[in-house]
Amino acid sequence: MRWVFAAWALPMGIFWGWYFLSLNDMNFGYVMLTRQAHDLLFELYGQTLGIDPATIPPLVAKACILDTLLILAIWAFRRRREIAACVRATRDRYFGVEPSPSA
Repeated sequence: MRWVFAAWALPMGIFWGWYFLSLNDMNFGYVMLTRQAHDLLFELYGQTLGIDPATIPPLVAKACILDTLLILAIWAFRRRREIAACVRATRDRYFGVEPSPSA
């Protein structure tokens, strides 16, 4: 599962790092991080997909959120026994089976 998390997190970090650095034109002398390259790339994607380039970043963000939820659901399914035990322990700690006073 660690490899799955790494295979998910590495491209996310690279893409969003590039996106925000190029969006704010913090290029550090590297052409790919310039705002012009950012605009050119999204213009190219927009023409290829036939949509407005401004709609591409929200679509990518929604896809990343969906991917994250799928990865977390797979992780939770694989760890369901440990998660259930933790929930039971927490529930028993706060809502224990102590006898309630009778009137």
